[in-house]
Amino acid sequence: MANDFKRFTSASLGTTTGAGATAVYTVPSTGSVAMESIVIGITLANKSSSGITADVFLDNHDGSNDVYIVKGATIPSGSSLEVMSGNKLVLQGDGTANDALRISGSASASLDATVSVLEDV
Repeated sequence: MANDFKRFTSASLGTTTGAGATAVYTVPSTGSVAMESIVIGITLANKSSSGITADVFLDNHDGSNDVYIVKGATIPSGSSLEVMSGNKLVLQGDGTANDALRISGSASASLDATVSVLEDV
């Protein structure tokens, strides 16, 4: 398989947290073939006129061991937050169930997210 760099965006994210938050990126389904992706960057932008907090949640493909990557990170008005800051995050799938990155903000429609990924690794 060829490795592919891809960018995923989601504008005006909602306030639902955890497993109910918006899935900005999900490891692609490939039938019965396992696949991995490497997240190389997550940028969150506050487009509101006041400060907000943001969460990034890893919804694990096996239905357990779900974890927060970021919980309640403060983003001032008109600013952005680089979540990864040089780190990498491996996401996995087993072909039918796949990891998902879910992102939410504390104020409705105030948060935009950009996720950069290397797929098919």
